[in-house]
Amino acid sequence: MDYLPLNFDVKGRRILVVGGGDLALRKAKILNRSGAVLYVVAPEIIDELKALVVSSSGRSFERTYQLQDLEGVSLVVVATDDMAVNEAVSSDAKAANVWVNVVDQPHLCNVIFPAVIDRSPIVISLSSGGSSPMMLRKLKAQLETQLPSGLGRLAEFLGANKNKVKQTLTESSRRLKFWEQAIDGPVAEDVYAGNEPLAQQRFDELLNNSLAAPQGEVYLIGAGPGDADLLTFKALRLMQKADVVLYDRLVSNEILRLCRVDADMVYVGKARSDHAVPQGDMNQMLVDLALEGKRVVRLKGGDPFIFGRGGEEIALLAEHNIPFQVVPGITAASGCAAYAGIPLTHRDYAQSVRFLTGHLKADTPNLNWVEMVHRDETLVFYMGLVGLPLICEGLLSAGRSADTPIALVHNGTRSDQVVVTGTLSTMVDEVAKANIKAPTLIIVGEVVKLREQLSWFKQEDK
Repeated sequence: MDYLPLNFDVKGRRILVVGGGDLALRKAKILNRSGAVLYVVAPEIIDELKALVVSSSGRSFERTYQLQDLEGVSLVVVATDDMAVNEAVSSDAKAANVWVNVVDQPHLCNVIFPAVIDRSPIVISLSSGGSSPMMLRKLKAQLETQLPSGLGRLAEFLGANKNKVKQTLTESSRRLKFWEQAIDGPVAEDVYAGNEPLAQQRFDELLNNSLAAPQGEVYLIGAGPGDADLLTFKALRLMQKADVVLYDRLVSNEILRLCRVDADMVYVGKARSDHAVPQGDMNQMLVDLALEGKRVVRLKGGDPFIFGRGGEEIALLAEHNIPFQVVPGITAASGCAAYAGIPLTHRDYAQSVRFLTGHLKADTPNLNWVEMVHRDETLVFYMGLVGLPLICEGLLSAGRSADTPIALVHNGTRSDQVVVTGTLSTMVDEVAKANIKAPTLIIVGEVVKLREQLSWFKQEDK
């Protein structure tokens, strides 16, 4: 993070503006709206800027900048096209430990002006550290269209009722749920419509109803194969509501950072012969947390219903009549194949696809190899790294050609994705040379030939 975002109270504080033209006027208007006392120094100062200075109870000086102009100043804004002046003021201000902003000269600043969306008392600031003003302009325009014009009125309404809620609901988790209901429901719509009396009536009714015992809920969410951009909107919305998040080892850090910041994060991942929390204990944990009235997110890599044991987890919830929701995720087969440039089906190569588990049980994948000899079918093996030699041996012994293409994808869809390709006869040696570790996905079939032509995602090839 290049800059620490802060909100300063400049009411009644002396702010120095060096410059007297239109650019200085634009910055002065922002400062004036914040209640600053403006002092302006420039050889020439336009009339509108002079008037703004008077309205702020400040002073203007039509002369060149002098070092003593910094006395008693909390912030300096430099808005001139004279580089020598800009550099001099910046150097003086920094030496005097005064915050300084030089317009469009980030290297001379120790504070910058963000793009601002003003719905006072809600104020949203956006910054690129001076690197991309056009991107900020676009982001601001997008956000402006999504934020109701009455957002500030809603903030004031909720603020006026804050103490009442705190006295009525003593538990922080119950207060949080109440505020979410108030902000997302009819109360907010009434305020936006300008009907505060009806909003207050509904607010009080909602508060009284919140005194009842809270009911927990579980959200079983598929996090996809790793790229956070592949999350669904619903997944992201529910992750932001969670009191507790139970996550496995296949969930990437960038996805975990999208969960609510104050949620309790509990690792329940499984690796080969290393289960942080046994499945039965984890299932019971979901029940216990929900019975405490908490909203629990069970965040699983890929899709929860494809080799994810999601059905087992919600079965116990159903037995206890605990409400739950299931949010599908992009399964590894789909995500990893797409990012590797391998279509799972193709009119000229494969008319069907079969998902299989390569996980070894009693030292064998325990699969019916005879059913997998069809050249026009793509096979996808989850968790097949350790069992790769047996998978290749089983397919070859069942009659699949030794020249059948095969690909292994490590950390599919992530920035460190690695793809290893070969054939059934060579793949074991290729993977051994690449020193690949889990998680991996194995794709077998003629469609792997298309990778060279269709590969699009930046990755490491082995």
